[in-house]
Amino acid sequence: MTSTPAIGLPIAPPPAEPTGSRLDDWWGRMLRTPLRMKLWYWGAPVAVTLLAAILRLWNLGYPHALVFDETFYVKDAYSLMHLGYEGSWPDKADAQFAGGNTNIFTSDPSFVAHPPLGKWMIAAGLAAFGAGDAFGWRISTAVVGILAVLVVFLIARKLFTSTLLATIAGFLLAIDGHAIVMSRVALLDNSVMFLALLAFWCILLDRQWHATRLAERVHAAWAAGRDPAWGPVLWWRPWLLAAGLLCGLCAGVKWSGFYFLAFFAVYTVVVDIVARRRVGLPFYISGAILKQAPATFVLMVPIAFVSYVATWTGWIVTKGGYYRHWAESTHMQWSGGLSWVPLWLQNLWHYQTEMYNYSINLHVSHPYQANPLTWLLMIRPTSMYYVGSNLGENGCTANACSSAITSLGNPLIWWAAAAAVFYLVYRVIRYREWQVGLILTGLAAGYLPWLLYINRTIFEFYAIAFEPYLILGLTAVIGIVLGKRSDPSPRRTRGIIWVGLFLLVATAVSIFFWPLWTAQQVPFWYWQIHMWLPSWV
Repeated sequence: MTSTPAIGLPIAPPPAEPTGSRLDDWWGRMLRTPLRMKLWYWGAPVAVTLLAAILRLWNLGYPHALVFDETFYVKDAYSLMHLGYEGSWPDKADAQFAGGNTNIFTSDPSFVAHPPLGKWMIAAGLAAFGAGDAFGWRISTAVVGILAVLVVFLIARKLFTSTLLATIAGFLLAIDGHAIVMSRVALLDNSVMFLALLAFWCILLDRQWHATRLAERVHAAWAAGRDPAWGPVLWWRPWLLAAGLLCGLCAGVKWSGFYFLAFFAVYTVVVDIVARRRVGLPFYISGAILKQAPATFVLMVPIAFVSYVATWTGWIVTKGGYYRHWAESTHMQWSGGLSWVPLWLQNLWHYQTEMYNYSINLHVSHPYQANPLTWLLMIRPTSMYYVGSNLGENGCTANACSSAITSLGNPLIWWAAAAAVFYLVYRVIRYREWQVGLILTGLAAGYLPWLLYINRTIFEFYAIAFEPYLILGLTAVIGIVLGKRSDPSPRRTRGIIWVGLFLLVATAVSIFFWPLWTAQQVPFWYWQIHMWLPSWV
């Protein structure tokens, strides 16, 4: 492995010897006592999480209207909590639902294109706060978005061993517009992001767990005079079990969760190869692929599929769901060696095949569909809500007013993160830093599979699934710019100043775009000056 300066800053207090910057000396004096260190260590995650909560919960119930795909997921969630499956709604039901007339669904089943877990999560908010208030529609996705900021903080601190860099990562995700919008609308994708992020965290924790246990087993074998040969098989890897479970639940929101399962499983095999080589095993590649990889498959994949099927429990235990009695009604029961399969499972399998056929053949034109090749550059963000008003209408005091919710990220954060990704691809090839490799694995799992569906009707807001890894990648580069405390004073000081300016300008840009993320009514000219690219309109 090629040596390279470590990314980030240590959590421990600054050393007593002279440091590379007066700012470092000042920071060291600020954190001189153990109490201040503890306040910084525990207060930083509380601060960024509180900031995320304020930005996501403020006026969450406005607008009191089903925006964009809330028309599907909120109503599906409401019928799901009453029937156990998605019922049917009359035409033009949105206005009645928003007006408080919510019990207008029927027990006739409705065909849905996504598994039910994400809608069950929305239903939890409806059960807690009622369906008559838009706050109840959106609170679940808001909570998920708030917790995601905390998890990104914890992941960053584990990756970079730096509370400062972890705070920067949490802060950037907290103030980014795309993350804010996706936490303030009742769609499914925020839940996909969160469950996959938890699985990513488990993969990170398993990395250390696995390396430690493997070294212990190999050294014990050598101490006992035994040749470990291809190395041991580690069957007890609790973090892998947790990752498989979470990936299955993620797929229970949208099938893209299975892509995370595949990428994370492959990553663990690569990690095993590296770990076996590090402890000196002779057949480290074949041992990892032929011995540990099958065990990794058994640990992750079955529990993922069991947890996925479990998300369909409401459909399974009730009798009225779509295709619930398909095999019996069409006399298409499986025969021969598969005749033992329960009818509910046969019917569920048929439902999955129909969902798949619907998804891959979805080519209905939409004005805000976006080619995934453009997602990293944020070329075509999704307009989820727009109301234009003239003078005197809806409280408009200008000649014309606009009220919009646009899944538009903070341009400075988003474009800087995209540039950081390309640099990190070079860096992982050049230096093979494990932190960078793991971040790029998460990004690839959430992004690359969409390149297979360029001709499908898909949207920019799907990018929320991999946005945490963009933020982590940007934070890694920020750590490189900051440098280490031992760096020469001018270089270290320049790094601190540049990073400080970047964070200050990013904050100002978020303040500037805030009205377009929260449906605040602004003069039409003010809305126009935010449309930096023609494709944003």
